[in-house]
Amino acid sequence: MSTDESARERLVVVGGDAAGMSAASGARRLRGPDELEIVAFERGDFTSYSACGIPYWVGGQVGGRDELIARSPEEHRERHIDLRMRTEVVRIDVEGRRVRARDLDGGEESWVAYDKLVIATGARPLRPDLPGMDADGVHGVQTLGDGQALIDTLRATEGRRAVVVGAGYIGVEMAEALLHRGYEVTVVNRGAEPMATLDPDMGRLVHEAMAGMGITLVNDAEVTRILTGDDGRVRAVATRDAEHPADVVVLGIGVRPETTLARDAGLPLGENGGLLTDLGMRVRGHEDIWAGGDCVEVLDLVSGRERHIALGTHANKHGQIIGANVGGGYATFPGVVGTAVSKVCDLEIARTGLREKDALRAGLQFVSVTVESTSRAGYYPGAAQMTVKMIAERRTGKLLGVQIVGREGAAKRVDVAAVALTAGMTVEQMTALDLGYAPPFSPVWDPVLVAARKASAAVRAAASS
Repeated sequence: MSTDESARERLVVVGGDAAGMSAASGARRLRGPDELEIVAFERGDFTSYSACGIPYWVGGQVGGRDELIARSPEEHRERHIDLRMRTEVVRIDVEGRRVRARDLDGGEESWVAYDKLVIATGARPLRPDLPGMDADGVHGVQTLGDGQALIDTLRATEGRRAVVVGAGYIGVEMAEALLHRGYEVTVVNRGAEPMATLDPDMGRLVHEAMAGMGITLVNDAEVTRILTGDDGRVRAVATRDAEHPADVVVLGIGVRPETTLARDAGLPLGENGGLLTDLGMRVRGHEDIWAGGDCVEVLDLVSGRERHIALGTHANKHGQIIGANVGGGYATFPGVVGTAVSKVCDLEIARTGLREKDALRAGLQFVSVTVESTSRAGYYPGAAQMTVKMIAERRTGKLLGVQIVGREGAAKRVDVAAVALTAGMTVEQMTALDLGYAPPFSPVWDPVLVAARKASAAVRAAASS
C-alpha cells in the first residue's frame, strides 16, 4: 500500500514481544521512516520482555517486573515504530493485504493495510478443559501479567500449600520459585518421570534430586479436576487416585503455537501446528509475509524434521533475520539442534539433539552411554557430581544427542555438544576437542569428552559385533 503523498511501504507486525519487535527494530535500522512505515500491534500491556525470567521474579531472585523488560513501548515509538498496545489483530486478509485490529479497551475495530506482514503471535499455554480450572488461585505463567497475578495471590494467601501441574521446564522452575517463597510444593506429572525432554533414566535423576529438596513429585498422575471451597477458591487438585491439598495452583503443562489467525487466513501449518517458513523466515508460498518466534516450526538439523520449540533465543534470532530481509538485506535461519537448559534449586539440567525415542522415531540405529564425572578436578574444593548421557549413530559414530544432569558447572557444558551437533561431528572427533582445563574448572578429561570416549568405544564395539 503506497500512499499518494509518499512512496513509503508499510510493514505491519502482529505481536510485540521478542520476534515481532526484533523484526521491527531490525527493519528500522536498515530503512528509515521516510522509506518504511512500521505499525505493530500488541494485545497485552508489555513489550520486549523475558518470559523465561518470570519464575525467577516469582521466586524473588529477580527484584521486580521491570527488570525483565528489555524495551518499553515508548522506547520503540522513539525509534519511529507505531506501536499500538492493547490492540488485538482478529483477522488477516491475505488477498486484500490487510489486517483487522480491535482496540481491547474501546472495542473499536478497523482495517490496516500492509505491504509486508510479520506474524509473531507466540504460543498459548495449555489449559485443560477440566472442572475448576478457572477457579481463584489457579494460575498460568505465560506473560508478565500472569506473573504479577500469581505474586499477588501468593502475597494474599494465608495457606502455604502449592501444587504445580506439569513437570517440564516451566513446572520445575515454578516448583523452585514456590519453594523459595516458603511453600510446601507438590508437582503432579502425567509422565513416568519429570522433564520429558530427557530420557527416563535421566529424568529419574531429576526426580531424586527434587525429592531431596523437599518437593513431592507425583508421577503417572492425570489431573481430573480442581476442587474448590465454598468461597470459590481452589482447595485441592484431584487425580484419579488422590486429592492433593492446594492453596495455590500453577499450571506448567506446556505451550502450543498460537496460529489461529494464520490458520483462518489459509497460511501453511506443520504437523505441530506451527507456521512453516523458508530459511529466510518467509511463510512458505507468500512473498511478503514472514513469521517468527513461538508460532513457527523450525528444522531440526539432527533429525531433519520440523519441530516446534518455544525459546526466546530462537525468537530473537528469527526477528533479526526477518528484520534484515524486510529491510532489504539477506539473512537465513538454518535450523536448531534442540538445546535447552534449566534448573531446580542447585540442580542443573541440560539437553541437546535427540533423545533415544527421537532417534527411534527417525529410524536411526544408535548406541547410548552414560558416565559419572565431576565439574572440577576431584581434589579441588567444590567439585560437584554430574551425569552425562551421549547418543551416537551406531554405524557412523555421528553424535546424535547429549543430556546432562548435575550441580554447579553442569548445564553449560551442553554447549560443547550443541556445537559438535551443528558441525556434524562424530564422537571420535569429539574426543580430540581442545577444551579448556584447569582444576577449578574441569577434570583433566572434561565430562563431555569422557562420554565421547565411551561412546566412541561403543561404536567400535558395535561395528565389530
